[in-house]
Amino acid sequence: MTVVLLTTDGESGRIAARYLAQRLPGLAAIVERAPSRSLLLRRRIKRLGIVRVGGQLAFMAFQRMQRRASQGRICEILRAQGLEARWPDDGEVIRVSSVNSPECIAHLRRLRPRAVAVVGTRIIAAAVLRAVDAPLINYHAGITPKYRGVHGGYWALAQEDQANFGVTVHLVDEGIDTGAVLYQERLTPSAKDNYSIYPYRQLAAALPLLERAARDAMAGTLRAQKVDLPSHLWSHPTLWQYIKTGWRRGIW
Repeated sequence: MTVVLLTTDGESGRIAARYLAQRLPGLAAIVERAPSRSLLLRRRIKRLGIVRVGGQLAFMAFQRMQRRASQGRICEILRAQGLEARWPDDGEVIRVSSVNSPECIAHLRRLRPRAVAVVGTRIIAAAVLRAVDAPLINYHAGITPKYRGVHGGYWALAQEDQANFGVTVHLVDEGIDTGAVLYQERLTPSAKDNYSIYPYRQLAAALPLLERAARDAMAGTLRAQKVDLPSHLWSHPTLWQYIKTGWRRGIW
């Protein structure tokens, strides 16, 4: 009754792995290396243009400082939810170059999981989706399909759509956050929260849903929801977008 977690070697991956391993005995975590920054940059410039990407890079530099300043609030949220950014004490942690690599596919076939949970990886290739006879279940930090892509919680607030600040657990298909929705939860952020804090609030809310979906998959009781929302793919804000939204709407 194995559950496999596909994730990255970052804080959210460690938090998710530890949480799920404590509740799903025998969990194996397959951990991919972060993609090359230069490759990501080239792809982003090709898709969005150099001016917009320059603004996004400026924002990311600012956001690193914001996150350091928000560390106390982040620790408060993790403590309140009993979450730790440490790999599990028990269970298999497997390092691969990419979730789309032949080595990852070989491990999935060896483990023969009943469910595959996904937290924070790159887009998963069709070959990986076909590699196992088990559903791949992704955690997304936003309400899909309206807030696909990155930082769906922030974008909901920036669009004055607080009713759709939340999280989604959905099946993985070949699109970007386009798979059938399994569970969603709406949240109300605190006035103390900001762009760097929202993901921790969202991850804490989503992990019980991800566990529930994995258990449903093992029991053969997964059921998709019908969600009647428009579909839109979001990217990182530019620094000037972020400042403009902050001044106009108080969303930081």
